[in-house]
Amino acid sequence: MKILSKDQVYEADQATVKSEDIPSINLMERAGGYAFHYLHQRLQGQPVNIKIFCGIGNNGGDGLVIARNLIEHNYTVSVYILNYSEHRSKDFLLALEALKGMTKKWPEVLKSAEDFPEIAPEDLVVDCIFGIGINRPADGWVQQLFKKINASGAYTLSIDVPSGMAVDRILPEGEVVRPTVVLTFQTPKLVFFLPQSGKYINNWEVLDIGLDRNYLNTVKTKAQLIGKTEAQQMYRPRQKFSHKGTYGHALIVAGSYGKMGAAVLCSKACLSSGAGLVTAYATRQGLPVLQNSVPEVMVVTDRHDGHYLEELKFDLEPDVIGIGPGLGTEKPTQNAFETFLKANKTPLVLDADALNMLAKNQALLKYLPKYSVLTPHPKELERLIGEWKDDFEKLEKAEAFSKKYNCVLVCKDAHTIVVFDGNYYVNNSGNPGMATGGSGDVLTGIITGLIAQGYDALTAAIFGSYIHGRAADIAINHTGYEGLTAGVIIEFLGQAFLDLFSKPEQEKKQEIRNIEG
Repeated sequence: MKILSKDQVYEADQATVKSEDIPSINLMERAGGYAFHYLHQRLQGQPVNIKIFCGIGNNGGDGLVIARNLIEHNYTVSVYILNYSEHRSKDFLLALEALKGMTKKWPEVLKSAEDFPEIAPEDLVVDCIFGIGINRPADGWVQQLFKKINASGAYTLSIDVPSGMAVDRILPEGEVVRPTVVLTFQTPKLVFFLPQSGKYINNWEVLDIGLDRNYLNTVKTKAQLIGKTEAQQMYRPRQKFSHKGTYGHALIVAGSYGKMGAAVLCSKACLSSGAGLVTAYATRQGLPVLQNSVPEVMVVTDRHDGHYLEELKFDLEPDVIGIGPGLGTEKPTQNAFETFLKANKTPLVLDADALNMLAKNQALLKYLPKYSVLTPHPKELERLIGEWKDDFEKLEKAEAFSKKYNCVLVCKDAHTIVVFDGNYYVNNSGNPGMATGGSGDVLTGIITGLIAQGYDALTAAIFGSYIHGRAADIAINHTGYEGLTAGVIIEFLGQAFLDLFSKPEQEKKQEIRNIEG
């Protein structure tokens, strides 16, 4: 799914107005009308006090349209307009006149905190104060209203974006409405998936308001949201007449004294993502651990007897090498890593200590093969690209790093974002249960296994991130968040692949009805 920028949202609106030859107020009526239907389908006329807080721009106008529709359907509605400026948008004024024309209970105007109404926990709050146009923190008294809404315990629905949240920047610390659900128009916004801003959002849903299809289909966006539909298109089905050699040979370089679990997890995940053959390169002490834990994996060992790898020499020609989990950064390992990088031409997936060694000696980055995949967690990313002031600068720095070294950067977080060639691929699978040791080792193994099978590096990174998160999503139905471990994620990788083409139960029942009918 394309994620439109703020400017592209405005362009989509204008393209719709032009292609349909309609005044812009019609688009507001459409958006507000669809939002009303969303509420009406869920409320079904239930008695509830609905409090709608409106700004004085187009987002506020959407709220007035919602209010008018609710009143027409006999809901108990109170409308409040925040008078934070003398300027009103043209369509807001038209929507206000339409509301005044059908009810004697006109909106109350709020000018300060003294005017705030009481908000009970059983109320339903609709937040239409600010939309995507906000570019600075709200006035202090308006932020006090945000705080009051958040403290009320009322079910809160924010229209398009939570008020107080900008969509193209991270605003200085201030209060933001923390809605129960964000009902966002046409596409989600990038800020929903960034740590600094996404923390304000529990749930979001996209409301298709019928913006111009030609524009939406042809516009090139910087960011894309990766879900099941997108992952389905990346999947490469297996052929009947194939063998283990068809699906590649992956080499996993991982583990050291006390950290052989990383090598086990990475190797096992590589196998479970479909690699035909997997060899692990480890210390001699790691041999029995790997052979006993993952019998399907072949093992080659360092000729030295130390706790850490001191040499990276092997008589193999793998299709891809995954390197870094649990390696350690001891001086002998650093030396071996440097020698290896300078001679290596095989595609690489680098994680954990491989990234830490690169960060310590960034001159080695020039030796990375083209399209290497790097999978840093936030602190590893910071060591590579430097500190950032906010999440947008982080993405800009990640983009510059990816372009400079022609690599695929997998920025791991609650929503992992793959950065390559100026584009952001935002993963929409996964859950908080994955915040456990070894999850990153599993992702490295998955991506390595996919590249071994012939997936290009970018697709492997995007698809692998989705499968990784989806396996965890399926697993928590059995374990809960707290009980999820990295090893369990591997156990559910097969289910994640099967889920790509499974149909929801409701859809299956409809197919049966169609056949019977």
